[in-house]
Formats: sequence, C-alpha cells, structure tokens
Amino acid sequence: MAKVLSELDEIRAWTEARGGNPIMADMPEPGGREQHLLGLTFDQHMLNADSNEGPDRPGSHFDFVDWDAWFAALKAQDLVLVVDDDLEGDTYADYRFMSRGEAEGSS
Repeated sequence: MAKVLSELDEIRAWTEARGGNPIMADMPEPGGREQHLLGLTFDQHMLNADSNEGPDRPGSHFDFVDWDAWFAALKAQDLVLVVDDDLEGDTYADYRFMSRGEAEGSS
C-alpha cells in the first residue's frame, strides 16, 4: 500500500534509510522560467567511483543537491512523495511524485 510523504523530515528519513540522496536538474521553460526536475538516487557505490555506470547513476543533467534546496523545489511545484508502505527494515526504494491536490483527493 502506498504512503504519502510531504514533510522534509519524513522524506529524508525514508530516503536515507535506503541509502539515498536527493538529486535535481534545472529544466528551462519557455519565457525564461526554470523548473526543477527532482529525483532520488539510491546507488551509493556511485558516490565513491567516478567510472561507475550503474543503472541509478544520475545523468549529466542531474546534480546532487542538499535537502533544503530539494525540498524547496518540491514545495514550489506543490508535490508530495508517494512511497511503498513497506515492512519495517525493508530497503526497497520504490517512489513517485504526485501533486499535493491529487494526493489529498485520493486519501
């Protein structure tokens, strides 16, 4: 069953419990505005090996960012994180983003 996370502390705790980090890419929009493409990466080996080409390695457009910048972008886009409501101690990292309005309408 899915669980909606909207607060920084709970998102950070869920992500870090699975060895994850926040990543973000700046995507230019028409009119000069920027939108941030958000993600989480869970491949810790990539943090220690420059040549690692694992499947969860951020692409050239993604950068590691601090939690405050990532959460500010999440709030600015009015998004929440939807995760698997997994068993205690499970490290499976399945997630998706959803608009806050959509999440509130589905609860």
